[in-house]
Amino acid sequence: MPLSDILRAYWSSAEVVTNAVILMNLVGALLLGMLVGYERSYHGRAAGMRTYGLVCMASAALTVIGGYPNFWFGGHAQMLIAADPTRVIQGIVTGIGFLGAGVIMREGFNISGLTTAASIWASSVIGVLVGVGFYLAAIVLALLSAGVMIYLSRIEAWLPSRHAIAITMRFRENYEPQEDALRRMALERGYEIAGGSLMIGQDKGKLEWRFVALALSKRSGSPMSQLACELRRFEGIEGFQLSHARN
Repeated sequence: MPLSDILRAYWSSAEVVTNAVILMNLVGALLLGMLVGYERSYHGRAAGMRTYGLVCMASAALTVIGGYPNFWFGGHAQMLIAADPTRVIQGIVTGIGFLGAGVIMREGFNISGLTTAASIWASSVIGVLVGVGFYLAAIVLALLSAGVMIYLSRIEAWLPSRHAIAITMRFRENYEPQEDALRRMALERGYEIAGGSLMIGQDKGKLEWRFVALALSKRSGSPMSQLACELRRFEGIEGFQLSHARN
């Protein structure tokens, strides 16, 4: 086949129009993904506008090409089996799952990155919706996702809630703490030990207790700084660590 015929096959009017449609899908998906990622970027998260934009755009690209199998390879793919968009979407969801797992971090009782992982997954779904042509649904999903991350924290602050503190206490050698006394001290300061959170270990004859102290109500519970000062003066404690138990 002459080179001119090959070039005409790849740059025919139908091929150019198809590429233009795909390009508009990619640009739209990029903008919607960046919209969702702005909130994460504003709060200094590892995954920001670039990550969300790329995830959304790539998901749209992988989905939209499945709708034009007749134009693959310059229209010379007629003998290929028709693409199955559902398998493409399944592959996207699986791949994004690995990406989301990479941003989830756990340290003791603290788990961070869950919101980022969930929103990255939502960004990929937005891209899929753009790829299959559900533009209005994609726009609404992007706005809802951004709204949830921006405004839902304000609603949560207004609703009844209880904050929690992850506490690690290292006791002096041969000192034997009493669980009942510890629970009583927590209640006196407006906390209760969360059920099933107590972990006890020993290293070189020294006991280490880890647990989550859950405030009795939204306005109860001594400040973390005050708890730290009290723990410093406790004669049986050699060291301690306090942090907000968050997810």
